[in-house]
Amino acid sequence: MLSSIHLLQPHLLSLLRIVSSLVLFSYGTQKILHFPIAASVPPVGSLSWVAGLIELTLGFLVLVGFQTRIAAFVLSGLMAFAYFIGHASKGIYPAQNGGVAAILFCFVFLYLVAAGAGPLSVDNLLKRGRTAAA
Repeated sequence: MLSSIHLLQPHLLSLLRIVSSLVLFSYGTQKILHFPIAASVPPVGSLSWVAGLIELTLGFLVLVGFQTRIAAFVLSGLMAFAYFIGHASKGIYPAQNGGVAAILFCFVFLYLVAAGAGPLSVDNLLKRGRTAAA
């Protein structure tokens, strides 16, 4: 049983990457593209707007698995900053200060820096193409 579960590990890595980046990407679409419609959107050029632009662009790169380690590194840092700038001052407990998502995103993306994109990714396709060409 455990050996068959271990066979799923690479595909579950890809699934973790896709789902987590899709959720983060949706925050970027809301801030930058105003979809889905939110009660308020950040003004253009504000810190929240810049964060949304990073979520949108790098979230898409991680979603498709292109330059995943670099994009995930920046996103992990962005989420750490989001937690300390926007949530930590409201209290020590993430459940009370609204920072749960920022902490989880930070560490999921940090894991992706080390683990890579997984088999279902553009990075993997490019790696296989380089190996076949060599």
